[in-house]
Amino acid sequence: MSSAALDSVDYDPIDHLNAIFSHPSTLPAVRATSATLRNYQDDLDEDIAAFVASQTASDASSVQRIQAAKAELADLFRKIENVRARAIQTEQTITEMTADIKRLDNTKRNLTLSMTALKRLQMLTTAYEQLRSLSKSRQYRECAQLLQAVIQLVAHFKSYRSIDQIAALSRNVADLQRELLEQICEDFEVIFAKGEVGSRKAMLGESCLVMDALGEHARARLVNWYCNTQLREYRQVFRGNDEAGSLDNISRRYSWFNRMLKTYDVEHASIFPPYWRVNEMLANAFCEGTRDDFKGILQRSTRRTDGQTLDVNLLLSCLQETLDFEHSLERKFLNESRSSIDTMASKDDRPHAFGQAISEAFEPYMSLWVESQDKQLGTLIPKYRQQPLRNAEEEFSSQAVIASSTELFHFYRLTLAQCAKLSTGTRLLELSTTFAKYLDQYGQQVLYHFLSERPGPQGPSLEDIVLILNTADYCYLTSNQLEEKIKARIDEDLGSKVDLQSQADAFMGIASAAVRTLVRKVEIDCESSWREMRNTPWSKLESVGDQSTYVAELLRHVKGKSGEILALLHKQQYARAFCDNLVDLMANTYIANIVQSKPISEVGAEQMLLDSYVLKKGFTEIPIINEEPGTQPPASFVKRVTQSMSKTDPLLKTLQVRPSPPEALVQAYLIHIADRSDTNFRKILELKGIRKSEQAALVDLFAAFRAAPANANLVPQSPLLTPLQIPSGHIGTGIGSLGNAAAMGTPGLAGGRFDPATFGSALMNAARDGVDRFGSPALGSSATMGGVGGGGQTSQQEVEKGGNLEGNLKNIGKFFRRDMSSFGRFGRGAEEGR
Repeated sequence: MSSAALDSVDYDPIDHLNAIFSHPSTLPAVRATSATLRNYQDDLDEDIAAFVASQTASDASSVQRIQAAKAELADLFRKIENVRARAIQTEQTITEMTADIKRLDNTKRNLTLSMTALKRLQMLTTAYEQLRSLSKSRQYRECAQLLQAVIQLVAHFKSYRSIDQIAALSRNVADLQRELLEQICEDFEVIFAKGEVGSRKAMLGESCLVMDALGEHARARLVNWYCNTQLREYRQVFRGNDEAGSLDNISRRYSWFNRMLKTYDVEHASIFPPYWRVNEMLANAFCEGTRDDFKGILQRSTRRTDGQTLDVNLLLSCLQETLDFEHSLERKFLNESRSSIDTMASKDDRPHAFGQAISEAFEPYMSLWVESQDKQLGTLIPKYRQQPLRNAEEEFSSQAVIASSTELFHFYRLTLAQCAKLSTGTRLLELSTTFAKYLDQYGQQVLYHFLSERPGPQGPSLEDIVLILNTADYCYLTSNQLEEKIKARIDEDLGSKVDLQSQADAFMGIASAAVRTLVRKVEIDCESSWREMRNTPWSKLESVGDQSTYVAELLRHVKGKSGEILALLHKQQYARAFCDNLVDLMANTYIANIVQSKPISEVGAEQMLLDSYVLKKGFTEIPIINEEPGTQPPASFVKRVTQSMSKTDPLLKTLQVRPSPPEALVQAYLIHIADRSDTNFRKILELKGIRKSEQAALVDLFAAFRAAPANANLVPQSPLLTPLQIPSGHIGTGIGSLGNAAAMGTPGLAGGRFDPATFGSALMNAARDGVDRFGSPALGSSATMGGVGGGGQTSQQEVEKGGNLEGNLKNIGKFFRRDMSSFGRFGRGAEEGR
């Protein structure tokens, strides 16, 4: 029997017995097995008893070792205590031995201090007596040197003031200092009063050394006395006399002070130490007094009851003289140049010592100056409006701008530089508001006026439109630069209030209007071709040819006029904007003329679809009309043309299907137009020329097909057909009879003049309605050129009275500015860029 099985942790006696007695034949071995187990149990008991005895003996030995360790520790503590006691005893012995030495050291130190104090006391007493003698004989140079030593010695005896003799000596020294101060001040007063400065200059200079030794308060008293004495005459003359003290005689004030400074440099500068900067103190005192005088004069001028107001020109003249005077002081005392009134120095470059030392008095009245600039600008705008756009004798340049725009911004630059010199606070903010006001007026009353107020359906000439476009672009860029310059000069806390972005957006809106007017030029040129299209009998065509006769003529007009326009546009972003607008207009006009060409047979619709493909290919060549042969149009523009012209495909493909069988027409409508509108379905029937009596059955069939589950996802109304207005009755041959079709790009020409009546609203609708680029109205939107050339007679004044022109232009400008970033370069410019 194995003992390993019995020692196992998971020992199970049942399993073990079953293993031993697995067969009945093993039962006789039960007795032997039982005896073996008893013997094994006895062995285990003996082993356990041996282990217990051994452990008991081991515990007794451990207790003995612990007790021995405790005894050793107690002995160690006794030894440590003995060492400590001996150390204390040794320290006491050493202290007793060195006590006499310490007493001798203290005695020596006290004796040294006493001898030093007595020696210094003797020095102080002697110096005091000498100082008294020297002060009486006015030997100030020796006094200055001795006074410094006396002051230092008195400071040493500050802690001995409790001793009566020391306190008395300190009082005597203080009295002597006061006597010296009063004596020197009296000497200055007497010598200056008698005019003996020249002969006594050396003594006065030496007395300044004494004042320097007496401290800052003595020096300040002497300098203040000197400044008041020198300025006494100035105050008597210019404060007591109304005539001499008026703004008209401001130059006399500055001349008087300049003469006084010259007198100081020649006669008095050698008296005072240079580091006292007496001349600068004198200038500060003069500036403070003059500033207070000007404040009082200006206040009295504004409170006058005789009806006279403050002369702005006189105010500016005085302010300019004051700034020049401050400039001269800065050059003299700070050796820093100050920018002139016509330059634009940064705010960080301005010196601060005499900047606005006197001109600060004019700050509250600078609003009068701002008002004068407002009035002056108010006279410029009507003058600019009356001036011709360009000199007829000069050769036209495609990069030129209107001269009045550069003149206006030049005036702004000079005015800004002047105001920044005068004030960088609220007045500069007021000036920026004035700038914004007249930028708006220039855009509306000058640029927009020239763009819109031109008699005849042709409107302004191409050169004039390009000139206006260039000027609007120039004004947009310069307005942003002007805003940055104002923010760089105005006080930091007011910088966030300067905002000319809305004015810049308005100029960009005018630029977009100019682009649309260029598109209008092409549209007018193409009118004869569109008339030919409408006069074609589309319901009687028997077969489909290569292309209709009007297509070639239309492309000739488009490319010819576009080439002429693109040659004048020197900025590629505007050239691209023109091309995009033109393509969108042509696509919308083509749809409008399809509507006006009803009835249209199946063959006619197929021919129109073929014509649209030819037009689409021709329109892709617009950007490269003036480029070298072989130049490919930009892929983005080709994609745009494809998207614009593809809007006609669903309409024409539906019109190609015959009304018999009717199911085919209904299915074609549901596939291509894909909406649920009965009204739109009737428009298709109208365009095909189906009689009213036959339409009811087709509409019922359409309703049945529409109700099918397969058509449950149809849109309620198609964006293509919903805006279309199908004309009824007689259809005229002129485009002026299109009526509501103008809403999709076909202009009305009956008015006889380029009318701005709906120009602003048309542009605004372009931004408000569905557009994927500026000037790309979703089909049926009112953002078309029809409003530009319509037949109304509203005047420019009536447009301005509408009150929404400015807002429209600004919103259009924001949209156009945002969209300009997506206009790619193309043509020769693109190749050069690459």
